[in-house]
Amino acid sequence: MNVLSIQSHVAYGHVGNSSAVFALQRLGVEVWPVHTVQFSNHTGYGQWRGRIFDGESIDEVVEGIAERGVLASCDAVLSGYLGSADVGHAVVGAVARVKAARPDAVYCCDPVIGDVGRGVFVRPGIPELLREVAVPVADVVTPNHFELDLLAGTTTRSLASVKDAVAAVQALGPRTVLTTSLVADDTPADAVDLLASEGGEHWRVRTPRLGLSVNGAGDAIAALFLAHRLRTGSAAEALQRASASVYGLLARTEAAGSREVLLVEAQDELVQPGRTFEVEQV
Repeated sequence: MNVLSIQSHVAYGHVGNSSAVFALQRLGVEVWPVHTVQFSNHTGYGQWRGRIFDGESIDEVVEGIAERGVLASCDAVLSGYLGSADVGHAVVGAVARVKAARPDAVYCCDPVIGDVGRGVFVRPGIPELLREVAVPVADVVTPNHFELDLLAGTTTRSLASVKDAVAAVQALGPRTVLTTSLVADDTPADAVDLLASEGGEHWRVRTPRLGLSVNGAGDAIAALFLAHRLRTGSAAEALQRASASVYGLLARTEAAGSREVLLVEAQDELVQPGRTFEVEQV
């Protein structure tokens, strides 16, 4: 399996491609990483160094890959944080090139916009770009609860309203929606839900709430869900496998008191999670 992953990159820590690439490789997936930024560390530290690449830079790298004659063997495109509108258009252009060479290739868009408590943290215009340009051409989207509401233009609390929001996002184009960090009215205070939706059906996994806040977990689960969905053909099975792996990574990270996800140290969780959770159709 070959995945073209267009995301940010940091030298220290694990976010963006620095999270997704190793997770996919550990599953035996060949990854073609294209970096949208190269930073010393993620911006959550408040200080970082490095450079942001523009859309033309992304186009050049994708053109070079195309010149190798390999786009027809690309199974999927994965994208995450978009630093600017021109990078977003470059990603959509890359998806079009891949699908022209491989019509059944899948585009998984992680629509990074913001989160509960922090609100919107991307540049102005990015939410609109995602809703109007990127999400409509995606096959799979992996928003968190906050991003689901923003894309759907609503506020959800009940599971029924979450399902309605999912349907509104699917109406934009994607057939599969993975909602992460989901807290509905019936979610216990000591838990967090994940919901995979496809073909009018919904599957939920409920995991214990952990007492940590780290960057990069969303990047990892988007990559893992994509890989398992491609391999198994089942959104429910992909949900179970991806959620178990990310929970294992985060539990090990919490136990160690680390600020960075222990992606390498806890890598066995990627292929053989220590704990799995029941998938419930809802």
